[in-house]
Amino acid sequence: MADIGSVLEGKYEILKLIGKGGMSRVYLAMDKRLNKTWAVKEIEKNARDENNEIVVQSAMAEAHLIERLDHPALPRIVDILEYDKVIYVVMDYIDGEPLSKVLEEHGAQPQDLVIEWAKQICDVLDYLHTQTPPIIYRDMKPGNLMLKLDGNIKVIDFGIAREYKQKNLADTVCLGTKGYAAPEQFGGRGQTDARTDIYCLGATLYHLITGHNPCDPPFQMYPIRHWNPALSGGLERIILKCTQLNPEDRYQSCAELLYALDHYEEEDEVYRAEEKKQLKTFIGMASATVACMLVGVLGLVMNTVTINGNYDTMVKDNTVPQYQAAIALKPSELAEYDRNTLSATAEDAYNGLITYYERNGFGPEESKILQSCFSQSNLAKIENNPNFGALMYRVGMLYMFNYKEGNGTDSAAYNATLATNWFRRAIDAAEGAPENADYYNMAQVYWQIGTFYQTLESSINKGEDAGKYVAHWNDIQNMLTLLEQDTSKTEFMELSVYKVAVYSMEKYARKFASDKGEDGTSVSYAEMADTLANIENRVAAVDATSEETTIPMKKAIEERFDDVQRNINLAYGKDGGER
Repeated sequence: MADIGSVLEGKYEILKLIGKGGMSRVYLAMDKRLNKTWAVKEIEKNARDENNEIVVQSAMAEAHLIERLDHPALPRIVDILEYDKVIYVVMDYIDGEPLSKVLEEHGAQPQDLVIEWAKQICDVLDYLHTQTPPIIYRDMKPGNLMLKLDGNIKVIDFGIAREYKQKNLADTVCLGTKGYAAPEQFGGRGQTDARTDIYCLGATLYHLITGHNPCDPPFQMYPIRHWNPALSGGLERIILKCTQLNPEDRYQSCAELLYALDHYEEEDEVYRAEEKKQLKTFIGMASATVACMLVGVLGLVMNTVTINGNYDTMVKDNTVPQYQAAIALKPSELAEYDRNTLSATAEDAYNGLITYYERNGFGPEESKILQSCFSQSNLAKIENNPNFGALMYRVGMLYMFNYKEGNGTDSAAYNATLATNWFRRAIDAAEGAPENADYYNMAQVYWQIGTFYQTLESSINKGEDAGKYVAHWNDIQNMLTLLEQDTSKTEFMELSVYKVAVYSMEKYARKFASDKGEDGTSVSYAEMADTLANIENRVAAVDATSEETTIPMKKAIEERFDDVQRNINLAYGKDGGER
């Protein structure tokens, strides 16, 4: 057992035990070289224990399997350390919680959210199944799905994954979690393949959408509307098809399943019934009198007025539950956002929710609520709205500059990575006419900065980080220039940008000094010193007015200047590190 405070290989400092089971333990560790946390899985060796030998072999197979994969929904293996009595596997630390815990605390999950998760899981399973040879995961269940703070899913625990061998008639062992596992996983019923994972995913979706564990009595998966009649008939049929006993009766690939999930409403019995109802109504109205038509139209108008009135009342209430309710009522409602007045030109719940979090704080719990409101289903309803890009830019800004961890701290690098996908959506929305999107250039820079932080560790581990630091420095310069040109900038935005720049200058001063760009040159000492002096002057000129946000932010930045200058001097061998 690793001692808390011990250092592996001179770089992985063990901070605390975060999990254990069987012959393995998982620790949180700090990489003293990268100043980054990792998860370290410790597996004990014991040659006299046959079962433990299987655990060791499985753990090593898992590590080597994941080591060659590259997908955002899969953890990365960054190191494997083998000693006389133990093996340590160093991998991504996933900041989030398993969906099993979400179910335990909150029960059945909203339909739109489950469908969004299902699409993410389909994507990663399709990636595994299209490897050469295909990789069959075989242990899909809520406990092996981590919900990250940004709302995305990570698939963990590859202990029983296997490479598909075409000539195998059957698997040699019975592996999987009963209740979620497909019949063919229990020996003698054929080889596991991609359709096995589709069964396991179907059972997992059943648990998530109903709150009923298929591992518990009566050990039967009823149609999901047995538990909740309000659920989609289309989704019910999808889950039923996934969990057919005969693999031939299931979806034959995750691509096929993903298509069904994208079009589940078209298969919904309610959808079909509504289509028939509308046809009957049309025929009836065609033969009705003008007076009846007028009554019907009047009723429709009154109903619309009532809905609009309810929506407006909810939005003006200015509370999170009412914003949630308003989005559920009219998910396609989106108004233009005026960056000059920092308000929507008309009231809408999406922008209202963002404004509320900007003013009242934004952390992990708030992020979960926002993710549910900005579900894939809701985004699809507004993505063609001309104001969609500006909305995505606002969400990116919220994560990049307002997000704070539960302990009240924040990290410029981590926040930028959380914001990356939102800025990407904003950029994509403006493609074709970027000149019409005043946020476009800034979104590009923020996205590039977030991508730098997001991919840096992987680049370092692969020895591919050369040139990235100079490119990052250029992005910082562009960010500062665009900020200076932005006539709508606020004191909070200004200070937030300076915080990001100061963070990078302090952390990567040595890299800026030694890295070389495409033209073979590095960042000069004069460039670094001049940029820092410029930021100092700009920060001093900011008239911070908020006791809760900008005044302490300004003070915190000013307190870092001496340390940043010291790091710059050390990086370039100036003045012995003194300012």
